[in-house]
Amino acid sequence: MKKLSLLAFLMLGAVSTLHAQEETKNPLKISGYAEVYYQYDFNNPENNTKPGFVYSHNRNNEVNLNLGFVKANYETEKLRANVALGVGTYMNSNYAAEPGVLKNIYEANVGVKISKNKNLWIDAGIMPSHIGFESAISKDCFTLTRSILADNSPYFESGAKISYSSDNGKWFVSGLVLNGWQRIQRVNGNSTVAFGHQLTYRPTEKITLNSSSFIGNDKPDNIKQMRYFHNLYGSFQISKKFALITGFDIGAEQKTKGSDQYNIWYSPVVIAKYSPTEKLSIAARGEYYSDEKGVMIATGTANGFKTFGYSVNADYWILPNLVWRTELKNLSSKDDIFINRDNELKTNNFMVVTSLAVSF
Repeated sequence: MKKLSLLAFLMLGAVSTLHAQEETKNPLKISGYAEVYYQYDFNNPENNTKPGFVYSHNRNNEVNLNLGFVKANYETEKLRANVALGVGTYMNSNYAAEPGVLKNIYEANVGVKISKNKNLWIDAGIMPSHIGFESAISKDCFTLTRSILADNSPYFESGAKISYSSDNGKWFVSGLVLNGWQRIQRVNGNSTVAFGHQLTYRPTEKITLNSSSFIGNDKPDNIKQMRYFHNLYGSFQISKKFALITGFDIGAEQKTKGSDQYNIWYSPVVIAKYSPTEKLSIAARGEYYSDEKGVMIATGTANGFKTFGYSVNADYWILPNLVWRTELKNLSSKDDIFINRDNELKTNNFMVVTSLAVSF
């Protein structure tokens, strides 16, 4: 009887120690990411910069840093916070409109759980965009470079959101109040806020369906033009080796202040990935982007920006946290919009890109 009591005492002590360790587990995590790339554009533009509608991997014929950041994440049962400072050509392009030190804030937000029993949160600050299936972190995307629709919709946003995740993990829904279309600081002369929503449904672990929107004005009040934008995509893990993503963006913006007529742009995209081994994967992308009136991509040509794109991508994971990626990519426009080194206009733009990305 004494032996049984002693055993029970020891087991109780072990359980108590484990529980105490779980309670005192450090909620702070430090992580980082860096991606170095080299790109050769066969048009070889004189300024060594890709066309203005390219915001990621946009420098030509030089070894450069696309994105590097160090991130601190703090998370408990009722509180979460993220702070990340970034550098690289991605930051230079996407944060060009932001003043001072805001140009280097990749992420800075705080979230509070507002329900005792449900996964209901309010987050505020500078956050990753709620729009699209591609992020600035290349290693997390099927392809090395971003699609045209990703480069020309928000990568980040600032504001506040309320979000809910169902207990079974199948549903996620959020509503957002934003400072603008990929803005930290609102445009001078703009007194309006923007709104957005996100609805994600995961019927199984292999299927994700997502709907996201943006409604707002991203110009000064005296030339206010309402913009309505919707992103829809589906992600499908068809088998262990084969995955597919399909997406479609469509937007409408008032032609002038108070107008009941709108300029429309849209973009479908399909990306397939085949992974014959754990270390090797191959991806192919087909896309089309139509912006005849130049809402997002102004060309000054008769047909505006109407461009087909395709790419082929190969990834090799050298280490679990180090990936080497190479991509061949071609863009073909209806009008002559691409400039070569001799200042000649071309309809085609072919390039090869390779990168090394490390995370920790």
